[in-house]
Amino acid sequence: MQQQPLDILIGLARESRDNAGQTLASERRSQQQTKEQVDTLGRYRLEYAQRLQQAMHDGIDPATMHNYQQFLASLDAAIVRAKKALEEQQQRVMASQHHWQQEQSKLSSYDTLASRRQMQARQHENRRELRSSDESTAISLARRRASDPNDTY
Repeated sequence: MQQQPLDILIGLARESRDNAGQTLASERRSQQQTKEQVDTLGRYRLEYAQRLQQAMHDGIDPATMHNYQQFLASLDAAIVRAKKALEEQQQRVMASQHHWQQEQSKLSSYDTLASRRQMQARQHENRRELRSSDESTAISLARRRASDPNDTY
């Protein structure tokens, strides 16, 4: 009976740990996607800056150059936002990882407690069986002595 509530706690802790693991996996996927977005924006900016350099080399009118510069500035702003989003996502991953570790630790504690209880129950059962065996031996010996008082077992 005492084990049943512990089994329920272990089940709940396992479910909580598994949910924390799923959340961690989801946060890591989001982090990877955000990193890929930062990398893509960086490559696109580099490519666009190279186009501007080539256009300047070939000769470019001021309006087109202004458009290039405006677009590069908007790319720079997008890169800054994406890097900030990546930093925030990295913080969420770290928090999720910490939460998963806490849930795993809780589950391990409950498992350890359950193992100790099982070991104590086995020890108690072994002692009970030993006592029962000793009593049976003592009763058997007493019967033999009662039936044959001259016997010196």
